[in-house]
Amino acid sequence: MESSQGEDRRFCRALEELSPAYFGMVMATGIVSLAAHFMDRPVIAGVLFALNLVAYPLLWVLYALRLWRFPRRVVSDLTSHQSASGFFTLVAASCVLGSQCLLLMGWYRLALTLWGVALVLWLALTYTIFTAFTIKTHKPAFEKSISGGWLLAVVATQSIALLGALVAAHMPPLYRLEVNFLALSMWLWGGMLYIWMMSLIFYRYSFFHFSPGDLAPPYWINMGAMAISTLAGAQLIINAPDAPFLLSLRPFLKGFTVFYWATGTWWIPMLLILAVWRYVYQRFPLRYDPLYWGAVFPLGMYAASTHNMQRALAMPFLDTLATVFLYVALTAWTVTFYGLCKWLWGMLASRTERARTD
Repeated sequence: MESSQGEDRRFCRALEELSPAYFGMVMATGIVSLAAHFMDRPVIAGVLFALNLVAYPLLWVLYALRLWRFPRRVVSDLTSHQSASGFFTLVAASCVLGSQCLLLMGWYRLALTLWGVALVLWLALTYTIFTAFTIKTHKPAFEKSISGGWLLAVVATQSIALLGALVAAHMPPLYRLEVNFLALSMWLWGGMLYIWMMSLIFYRYSFFHFSPGDLAPPYWINMGAMAISTLAGAQLIINAPDAPFLLSLRPFLKGFTVFYWATGTWWIPMLLILAVWRYVYQRFPLRYDPLYWGAVFPLGMYAASTHNMQRALAMPFLDTLATVFLYVALTAWTVTFYGLCKWLWGMLASRTERARTD
C-alpha cells in the first residue's frame, strides 16, 4: 500500500514538473519526417509520422492531467518570463502534425482541423502571455528572462503561415484567396516579431555575463525560426499562381525568403562554436533534457526549408546541403530519442527495484 502511494506521489511530482515545451518532441519528430518525405525517404518519413500520431495525443492527455491536478502551477508557468514561451510548442506541434497529415497521407480535413486548433491556441497564448508580461508588477532581471526560447512565438506564428499556405492549395477557389492572405500576413508578422526578439537576444548575448548553463538548447531556435520562415515563404511562392496578389508580390517573396534563409545559415557556425565552448571547453554535462528537442527541430527545419527553397527558386545546387542536414537532423533526433528512452527505462527500473524491496 505504501509502495503504491509512493509511486502515485512520484508520478504527481513528475506531472507537476512536466515542461511546457515538451511538445517540442512532436515538432522535431514531425519536421524530420517532412524533410525525409521531401527528399524521397518514405520509410523514415512514415515511421516518424507513426510515432507522432502516438506522441501528440499522449502529450495532450498529460497536459490535461497537469492542468486538472496543478492549475496554479500551470498558470504560474503561463505567466513566467522563463517558461511561458514553451507553451507555443502546442501551436507549432499542431501545425507540423497537420502538415504531415496533409503531405504524407492526404488527410485534408484533419489537417484543416489541426490548423484551426493551432489558430485558436495561437490567439489565446499570444495575448495571454504578452499581456501578462506587460502588466506583471514584479518582473525578473533582463538577463534572467530573455532566451532563445522566446523565439518559439515566431516559430508558432510561421507554422500557422506554413500550414495555412498548404491547406489553401487544397481548398475550393472560393476560400483560397482569403487563406493565402492570412498565411501571408502571419508570415510577415512572424518576421517582424523575430526582428524585435532577436534584437533583445543579441543584446543579452553581447552585454551580459554568459555562463554554460545559460546556453540552453532552445538557443538553436535562433536559426530554426528563420528556417521555418524560409519554408513558409517558399510555399507562398509556390502558391502564387493561385492568388493574384501573391503573384504581384513574388519578387518581394523571393527576396525575403532568401533573406530569412541567409540569416538562419549565419547562425549555424555561431551556434556550433558556442556548443563546443559549452560542452568541450567548459565541460558542461551532457544528459537528457526535454529542451534538447528544441535543438533537433531547427536542424530538421533547415533541411526541409533549404530543399523547398531550391525548388521554389530553381537553385538545385542547394539540394546537397539539404540532404546533409537531413542526416544531421536524423542523427540528432536518434541521439535525443535514445536519451528519452534511457531516461524512461531508468525510471521504470527504479520503480521495479523499489517494488522488489517493498
